[in-house]
Amino acid sequence: MHLSGVRVLDLTRVLSGPFCTALLGDLGADVLKVEAPEGDSVRGQGAIKDGLSWYFAQFNRNKRSLRLDLRKPEGRDILARLIRQSDVLVENFRPGVLARMGFPPDRLRELRPSLVVCAINGFGSEGPYKDRPAFDFIAQGMSGFMSVNGTADGEPLRSGLPISDLVAGLYAALAIVASVMRARETGKGETAEVSLTNGMVSMLSYIATNYFATGIVPPRSGNDHPIAAPYGLFPTRDGRIALAPPDDTFFARLMDVLGCPELKDDPLYRTQTARVANRERINAIVGGKLAVNTTHYWVETLNAAGVPSGPVHGVADVFEDPQILAQNMVMDVEHPGHGLVRMLGFPMKFADAACTVRRPAPDLGQHSGEVLAELGFSEDEQFALREARVV
Repeated sequence: MHLSGVRVLDLTRVLSGPFCTALLGDLGADVLKVEAPEGDSVRGQGAIKDGLSWYFAQFNRNKRSLRLDLRKPEGRDILARLIRQSDVLVENFRPGVLARMGFPPDRLRELRPSLVVCAINGFGSEGPYKDRPAFDFIAQGMSGFMSVNGTADGEPLRSGLPISDLVAGLYAALAIVASVMRARETGKGETAEVSLTNGMVSMLSYIATNYFATGIVPPRSGNDHPIAAPYGLFPTRDGRIALAPPDDTFFARLMDVLGCPELKDDPLYRTQTARVANRERINAIVGGKLAVNTTHYWVETLNAAGVPSGPVHGVADVFEDPQILAQNMVMDVEHPGHGLVRMLGFPMKFADAACTVRRPAPDLGQHSGEVLAELGFSEDEQFALREARVV
């Protein structure tokens, strides 16, 4: 496995951090999830089946669980011992919380000079908003992301998915892998920080570059592409089709398939700029042509001609699609005591070292005894820690 032998100390909860550490676990890292006595709140969220949150199971596979009370000095002593044996520490507290617990940056470096520390938070640890609480919806709104979603005459819209949590988790995993490589080369640790809001700002892509270049704030364009046309959803005889010809070459192919090649040289549609200016006209023409046949017909016909297009799947449709199934993007994982749990597969595909589920999501504190034994605690010492409700 790509990260085999990398020991990750996971102090995160809910989604952004657990998604990050699940990715590291999928890549082979040994991830230890340190949970407060009450456990990660996601254990009680989402669909609960046979006593298990499948939401929790998805984002906490390939991890062990240590139930540890960090409010007690004995708990913090155990955390210090864990840090000495870890390569990576990931946390998603508010800025400064870890330091107030007794683990400021200088102590972390003292405990483990080569430690990679990654903090995930709402706004970053500098600036006027650093102490504000933040959740996905707030980050979507403050980053400008919501402002470009929806129709021109409607309200800004959030993504249906907790996109800022997921983006932050991806960035954090990337930062950690890069920092682990540096630590292996130099022996020096690194501190990385990822914020939900910064992650979403970085996703503004061509919306931001066009604004930088022109000073013009683009209007919301719904399912139409802000800088390309015809591009979006179009009605067919029995549903809708997503159509995405990105440039003049693909537009020409589309016109040939739809039986109106003369429009390729029409001044109203010859260039992308012209088509965007005449979006309503070209959309009406394309929509009228597509409406005469079925979604299946057009998806097959357009793709055969090299025009990117596809159906608009519902969630149930996704997991019946033969391509998704061929890519193993849905899988059943045995969870002892809970039966088979269906979850999403691995989007990263490797030729030699494939991702695997080595461990199902752990029960709360399932590996506490195992971890304490690895730290050198005797059975009597473990018993005393349990009696004191430290673990």
